[in-house]
Amino acid sequence: MGDHRSQPWLQALSGGVLAGLAPAGLGPLLMIPGLALLWSIAERPRLAALWGAVAVLISHRWLLSLHPLTWMGVPSLLSLPVAVAIWMVCAASAALLVGLWSLLARWSGTPVLLLAAVWGVAEVMLAAGPLFWIGVGGSTLPLDRPLAGLSRWIGAGGLATLQLLWGWAACSLWRRRPGRRRLAVITVASVLLAHGLGGLLLRGAATGQPASEPELLRLAAWQPAIPTREKFTPERRQQFPSALQRALAEADELGAGLLVAPEGTLPVGWTLPDAAPLPLLSGGFRWELGQQRSSLLLLEPGGGEPLPLLDKHRLVPLGEWLPPLPLGLTAGLSAVGGLHPGTPSRALAGLQPAGAAAICYEISDGRALAAASAEGARWLLAVANLDPYPQLLQRQFTALGQLRALENDRDLLSVANTGPTVLIRADGRVHPLLPPLQEGVALAELRPRASTTLYARWRDVVLLPLLVVGMLRLLASR
Repeated sequence: MGDHRSQPWLQALSGGVLAGLAPAGLGPLLMIPGLALLWSIAERPRLAALWGAVAVLISHRWLLSLHPLTWMGVPSLLSLPVAVAIWMVCAASAALLVGLWSLLARWSGTPVLLLAAVWGVAEVMLAAGPLFWIGVGGSTLPLDRPLAGLSRWIGAGGLATLQLLWGWAACSLWRRRPGRRRLAVITVASVLLAHGLGGLLLRGAATGQPASEPELLRLAAWQPAIPTREKFTPERRQQFPSALQRALAEADELGAGLLVAPEGTLPVGWTLPDAAPLPLLSGGFRWELGQQRSSLLLLEPGGGEPLPLLDKHRLVPLGEWLPPLPLGLTAGLSAVGGLHPGTPSRALAGLQPAGAAAICYEISDGRALAAASAEGARWLLAVANLDPYPQLLQRQFTALGQLRALENDRDLLSVANTGPTVLIRADGRVHPLLPPLQEGVALAELRPRASTTLYARWRDVVLLPLLVVGMLRLLASR
């Protein structure tokens, strides 16, 4: 006979593995069984913490590609330990959060609705924090587009709450609790209803219609494919002006009105010559009041000063931002010398038609782009530099871009240094523009849209009634 004492640990490990493999993969097919295993140990904080740590260790394994960090000034002997430490800090953060959720489950006697809603609200809050958070809600894509279509009403937090409830139902059915036939009927009906409503929303149930054909926005996307570790070498700096000129010429031949370049492409003080055939919208760096910022800059031909449209608000710990430390201990840890954040708004000021943008992992924050869409943004842009990370992160980034397009009923253009450079339609369909890791220029035709989804209008207010009902049930039971 087996040792039954080890079974809960196996449930925590296997559930974490399933949840870690779900993002940008089989999505709910793995996530819901993983959540069911979490519910089976929900009142055991140590096991729940193990579940969270394993899930993030697997989903964020691309962090190990930070090594080697010698180009950032980290000694070679410390490079791998630093990369592993960053990976472990992310896993420890997830362990702490899921452990706290488990403590709530133990204290409250597991009111399921409250616990699921708390998880959904927590994901929304974490998505605006300093870590690149890939939650349960974002794991629905690319596999389950009909379910993700429901995000036009309930957002990523609502999708997370729904999957938590389905995971609890699966756990209850597995344990053969009383009333399981009725629970099975309710669960199957809710799954079918959610997918049916999501599918209808994908077919245009949201208010408003796409812009007419003459209003197509023709943008050229440039994927420089410059390895980040080589970007600041003298050879690359010497090659950059001619590479940019070729990209502008190709964009002009494609009939684009604007060339879009990824995050961090331009150094401080860069201008376009008079001979440039069209304007450039590019990620780059600038100084303002003694502070360096990573921005989206609009450059017109003729050498005028770049017009800053947007500053990056969420900065990467260590890579872009560190708290001030004495004796210059932070020097050398940032590849760009330390940055300061811009304002929270993601609206592209001064660009027509009005748009909104996310720089790098700001794509995980659905609320910021939803607020910009509600204020009039008619299309979305994501610029990033995901090198030296592997294509796993590119797939996760694309899935988050799909979710943002669905939540807001907006076309989204993603332009990144090594990929993903793709066009995502408002219904979540992905059109690859350039192969990963290859330099090139491609034309994207976006359809600006004036509709406003329920999520863009109300954001995560839909989760508040669930929290209230859950609290009332908790008070009644006590």
